[in-house]
Amino acid sequence: MNKLSLFLSLFAFATVSAFAPVATNKVAFKAAAPVVSAPVTSSALFAEDMTWEGEEYPPSKVLGPIMSKMPSGLLGMLSILFAGACVTSIMGSAALQQEPGAMSDGSWVKWYYILGSFGGPLAWGTHVAAWIQRKNGM
Repeated sequence: MNKLSLFLSLFAFATVSAFAPVATNKVAFKAAAPVVSAPVTSSALFAEDMTWEGEEYPPSKVLGPIMSKMPSGLLGMLSILFAGACVTSIMGSAALQQEPGAMSDGSWVKWYYILGSFGGPLAWGTHVAAWIQRKNGM
């Protein structure tokens, strides 16, 4: 239990420190060699415009670098695969819950059913991506 509390404390500290404000004052250090920074281009400072106001559907580039190149048929098949994994995990978990004493000792909780439950959101996302790609002619 002691290791668990240490882990949870470190995890909480890391989470809180991620939102700590960054100091804006800089302390001058004398370095042996001058520090030369790389030139900053304007494309690194501005994100690409992803709006589609006035359009019925967004452009394919909103799907990211990988899914924007995938055809809608493949995305549709992935959606069916993810939905099947979700339904299978729900049915398997429900069957295990019916066994005597399963609810009291938690034996119905299996890692592969938990993993399969992520198929629901993934099925929805790939379904929407397939729709976007189909509307864009891919």
